[in-house]
Amino acid sequence: MVTINIKDLFPSIPHDVGLDWFGDFFSTETSLGNNLTNLVVELMSWFLTTTSFSTMVKYLNSISYGSTIEMLSDKYQFPSFLRTMPNDKFQFPVLARLVKHFGWDWIGIVASDNEYGILGSQNLKRVLALNGVCTAFTEIISLSNPQKSAHLAVEVVKKFSVTVVIAYATINELMPFMEEINKQNVTGKVWLATVGWMFTLVFTIKELWKSLNGTLGLAVHRGLVPGMSEFFLSLHPYIFPDDIFIRSFWEEIFGCHWPTGNSLQDAFRNQTQNVCTGVEQLEKYHLTKFNMPNFRYTYNIHKAVNALAHGLHDLILCKISNGTFGNTTCSTTDSFKPWQLLHYVRNVSFNDSSGETIYFDKNGDSPAVYDIVNFQVSSDNTMTKYVQVGYSDSRLPLGCDIFINNSLILWSTGNTQIPHSVCSEPCPPGFRKVVRRGEPACCFDCTPCPKGEIANETGASNCFRCPEDQWPNEKQDACINKFVEFLSYENALGASLTSATVFSSLITISVLCTFIRHRYTPVVKANNRELSYLILISMVLCFLCPLMFIGQPQSVTCLLRQTGFGVIFSISISGILAKTITVVIAFKATKPDSKLRKFAGPKTPYYVVLCGTLVQVIICIIWLTTSPPFPDLNMKNEEHKIILECNEGSVIMFYCMLGYLGLLASVSFIVAFLARTLPDSFNEAKFISFSMILFVSVWLSFIPAYLSTKGKYMVAVEIFAIIVSGAGTIVCMFSPKCYILILKPHLNTRQYLTGSTNSTNI
Repeated sequence: MVTINIKDLFPSIPHDVGLDWFGDFFSTETSLGNNLTNLVVELMSWFLTTTSFSTMVKYLNSISYGSTIEMLSDKYQFPSFLRTMPNDKFQFPVLARLVKHFGWDWIGIVASDNEYGILGSQNLKRVLALNGVCTAFTEIISLSNPQKSAHLAVEVVKKFSVTVVIAYATINELMPFMEEINKQNVTGKVWLATVGWMFTLVFTIKELWKSLNGTLGLAVHRGLVPGMSEFFLSLHPYIFPDDIFIRSFWEEIFGCHWPTGNSLQDAFRNQTQNVCTGVEQLEKYHLTKFNMPNFRYTYNIHKAVNALAHGLHDLILCKISNGTFGNTTCSTTDSFKPWQLLHYVRNVSFNDSSGETIYFDKNGDSPAVYDIVNFQVSSDNTMTKYVQVGYSDSRLPLGCDIFINNSLILWSTGNTQIPHSVCSEPCPPGFRKVVRRGEPACCFDCTPCPKGEIANETGASNCFRCPEDQWPNEKQDACINKFVEFLSYENALGASLTSATVFSSLITISVLCTFIRHRYTPVVKANNRELSYLILISMVLCFLCPLMFIGQPQSVTCLLRQTGFGVIFSISISGILAKTITVVIAFKATKPDSKLRKFAGPKTPYYVVLCGTLVQVIICIIWLTTSPPFPDLNMKNEEHKIILECNEGSVIMFYCMLGYLGLLASVSFIVAFLARTLPDSFNEAKFISFSMILFVSVWLSFIPAYLSTKGKYMVAVEIFAIIVSGAGTIVCMFSPKCYILILKPHLNTRQYLTGSTNSTNI
């Protein structure tokens, strides 16, 4: 390893600066203040103006101020490489976030045919895809045949509908491409520039301004370089006579020319320009014309020199007991090895004159800080300017690390309206994306959401179902509350059934009143007066049962309506059965050898009613104790409704209750059918048979109708069955008696009932 003396580190320093001062600076344990600032200014001056700085470059060539290639961060291949220029890998996510920020998802990429362009465009395409951005094309521009390559690339750009094109290229390949863009008058495109070409000569060509207007790109972050103005003012060809760049700089600034010694050439130039005298004064030339704010790479050089100075400072101030090398030792201040200085430079962390923190990560990369710049051309196409519209800073927390002021951006259209660049327009609410087969994910069709689902935002990929108590609106872009349905009294159907129920009960009450009024007449007496009262009272209650089915279901009504109806109807049918049995016994028990004589007592009908009803009561008690009915919100039967209903609890017990009623009616029918041969004037068998046939028919029809309807109509079907079956019983059994009692009172005699005398036909 070569050992370098500290005094040989900067051999190009003029001796009048004084190496004693230089040594004194490093030998004192001072804070990094004015001395370091002066040192950095001096180092910058020597680095930029001297021709013999080979020793300094030996150190500075490991702190790159302009290289962005990602490979250089590989510490196995380049263990001593550091840089103040951001690594290329940081460009990809920033460019992707720029694209997403403006709502673009359909872009093109143009790349140069070299390692920078090919690898960069591949990585960029990968990062864009991760962010949901589709790449329509990736065109490679080659210098081997620039005209043909540029022409083909431009044709591809024109072919696709993309508005935004990212140019990941170097200036050599990009120049013929942009010239072809201008030649074919391709306008309306937004060019996104990488750091590699945002500040290049392509923007100085006036013919390209129309095409490049509105270009948005990343630029090397600029910062304050102390002493830069003084350095420019100190430049003079007489002080640095061997520097050819200063002579050219002088001619450009003052519009003069230096004599070349060629009389003919000098004479020709004298006709248009004055001869430079050297007495021109830079102090009178406004420094803004130097475009100093855009000396971005100069700021990177400043940071590199600053890092080196801090590394040297830390190396010199090392204490032996606190050293970072073996046995906590330090390097010697007058003789140290390059790797020792590299160690300190790699671990520096300081705030520079702009207040920015400078450091290197484990890969030797500095923080990724970019300025987001917009190239703008004046409306009269005579002036251009770069406007900083935002920044990206990896040192800031995620979410705050990038900022863009949209109002500062002037697009190629000449206004601040953000251009559109999508393959397919976002689907409106109520629709979802359906990707076209064989095309990128950004190219899709919009299809309405399936029934029962919504999409409440623009550009939705999927539809989703509403909560159970809600339903999509007509446009399927929002959920609305489902309509709550039940059979109410205010409803036309509910009001009609209520009227029918009340009317039927009133008719039955009037029949009961008629029987009570004529209770001592032969017709009423012959029809088992007390049993008729029981049947009529139970029928009144049966007609009133539907009132528990109408209205909002409550816990009490749900418990009572089916069981109450079942028990009350059982009393009625049991009474009819008892009446039929009584008639049979009355005629059959008159025979001397009849076994029915012992059942001819007055209590037999009541035992029949009690036993018939008791079975139904037991069924209902079991139902209520095991799985009772309860109010329920049925959200499944009707997709757009919430049906407020009584859940029957146990469906089996419900049909057991109905089945028992059917059994009672069937037994009544059979007994009445067997009694059909009894005397007509006294016998009710045929009327009972008709009423039971009607009852069974109604309830057999009820079951399929009940199962096929939903909501309030299901309740209405049961109410209708109750009313019809009850009305059939009243009409068949009691209307003939009422006819005699009211319209034919002369037939209300014992002789007519027994058939002992001839009577007028009714």
